[in-house]
Amino acid sequence: MKHTIQVLVENKFGVLARVSSLFSARGYNIDSLAVGRTQDPTLSCMTIVVEAENERILEQIKKQLHKLIDVFTVIDLTKRPHIDKELFLVKLELRRPDDKIKLSQIEKNFNVRKLHEEADTVIIEFCGGYEEIRSFRSEIKSLEIKELIRSGRIAIAK
Repeated sequence: MKHTIQVLVENKFGVLARVSSLFSARGYNIDSLAVGRTQDPTLSCMTIVVEAENERILEQIKKQLHKLIDVFTVIDLTKRPHIDKELFLVKLELRRPDDKIKLSQIEKNFNVRKLHEEADTVIIEFCGGYEEIRSFRSEIKSLEIKELIRSGRIAIAK
């Protein structure tokens, strides 16, 4: 099961390297990682999505994170009420006659914004939660994806 862990850390160099080293040294793969400054410029918030087969592994991950000197709090948001979002930038090739119609339908069904458009190429932006992303991904599969960039999940407790 994928878990969304929020880690509040000191905003200084080397902290990200120590956190990611902790995961790699123990053989845990980070599925998604997003880091940004908080309202306090001395603190950063890390949102880490990790696959943990059971609660024992998850508890071990959280305990190891707590041991790091630069870490203030570690919260597993997975079972708590929270909001999560991820940003997509997608470059699509629109060569077939139906492609523009399909894109128009995607724009109606999702909160998609065109950022750049040329003769047969368009770059769109999409921001959504887990279920929205799954639906969006399945919808754009029918179009020719030239490039797809994801931001990584960010989350906040309700």
